[in-house]
Amino acid sequence: MRRVIDLTVMSGNRPASSDGERRVISFRRGFSGARGRAGGPPPIDDLSKYERVEDGDDYRHRMLVNAAAFVFVIALIMVGLWLADTMAEMRKNQDCVLSGRHGCTPVEVTKGRW
Repeated sequence: MRRVIDLTVMSGNRPASSDGERRVISFRRGFSGARGRAGGPPPIDDLSKYERVEDGDDYRHRMLVNAAAFVFVIALIMVGLWLADTMAEMRKNQDCVLSGRHGCTPVEVTKGRW
C-alpha cells in the first residue's frame, strides 16, 4: 500500500518550481515509529489457527440436515394454514353474532350425558 501526501497543501508552502507543479513524497509502509521497525514482531498473530482444512464433503450429514429443514418448513406452513383457518372461522362467528342473529355457532350435545 502506498500513501501519497501533498505537502504543499498541509504546510502552506509554495512549490519550488515556477510552473506551479506540486512536489509529492511517497511514504513506504513499515518505517513508522509507532508500528515498530521493519524487522520487529508482526502487529497481529498468525491467522493459521483460524484456517479450516478442506476435508471430504459429508454428503449424508448434509442431506439429513436438508431433510430436517424441509420437515420444519412444512410444519411451519401447516401451522400457518391452521391458524389462518381458525382466525377466519372466528371472524365469521363474530360477524354473525354482531349482526344480531341467534344460533351462529353450533353446540354439540352428546346423547350419553343426560
